[in-house]
Amino acid sequence: QVHLEESGGGLVQPGGSLRLSCAASGFNLDYNAIGWFRQAPGKEREGVACISAGYGDTYYADFVKDRFTISRDNAKKMVYLQMNDLKPDDTAVYYCSAGYYDGVRAGTPDYWGQGTQVTVSS
Repeated sequence: QVHLEESGGGLVQPGGSLRLSCAASGFNLDYNAIGWFRQAPGKEREGVACISAGYGDTYYADFVKDRFTISRDNAKKMVYLQMNDLKPDDTAVYYCSAGYYDGVRAGTPDYWGQGTQVTVSS
């Protein structure tokens, strides 16, 4: 059974950092691209970052470039999102996803996690 489980969310002050983790099970992570998405209250879900299978090419949304870093550890079946210099606008539920690269980039991955809440507030 395919399962993606996010962890690491929480409350952080502006300028702080968090590292989100996503544990994958039930499928071969090695051959899947991974994407992180987020959804703020009253807003549509948006793509944050994506990492391809194989060479691990990365893509970042403009609003997180130079602040967030996506990485993967296929041996541990884990994916990470390091978030630095967090801003109140980063407050959202963050979702891990997996699938073919084009599908992940298009916001239509094969698999979704349940999400983890990130709140940036003083």
